[in-house]
Amino acid sequence: MKKRENYISWDEYFMGVALLSACRSKDPNTQVGACIVNDKNKIVGAGYNGLPIGCSDDEFNWEKQGAFLDTKYPYVCHAELNAILNNIGMDLKGCKIYTALFPCNECTKAIIQSGITEVIFLSDKYEGSDVFKASKLMLDKSGVSYRKVVTKISSLLLSYNEADV
Repeated sequence: MKKRENYISWDEYFMGVALLSACRSKDPNTQVGACIVNDKNKIVGAGYNGLPIGCSDDEFNWEKQGAFLDTKYPYVCHAELNAILNNIGMDLKGCKIYTALFPCNECTKAIIQSGITEVIFLSDKYEGSDVFKASKLMLDKSGVSYRKVVTKISSLLLSYNEADV
């Protein structure tokens, strides 16, 4: 018997972990996940966009517009930063980060400072805005590579039905 041939690639696997992590976000508008992987293809960190530990999801506003302090923006920690902060306690030098959405300039600073050397993203829907132009400039100048994930599959279904295992 030969091995199974239609298994997912490493990129599909790790982006899948990032997308699954995004499902933990309580943000009603945008759910983003991130997954950090070392050079041995081991997951060393994961995160999603959400409030810091100790801040109740029910006590803060999730609005996108309004007075700054009445929106989510001063309070939410982005997926990439959460993945960096949630790492398993190791040096992230040489690691890759998979993220559902191209990182903002603030997360890009943390990515560069942490030693991550490659960003793999699914969506760059805000491309062209100043925040993301700044991100790309910093990544380019610091030598951190970035690329859009390439997949053979367009979706993946997970089942919690015991009969499917």
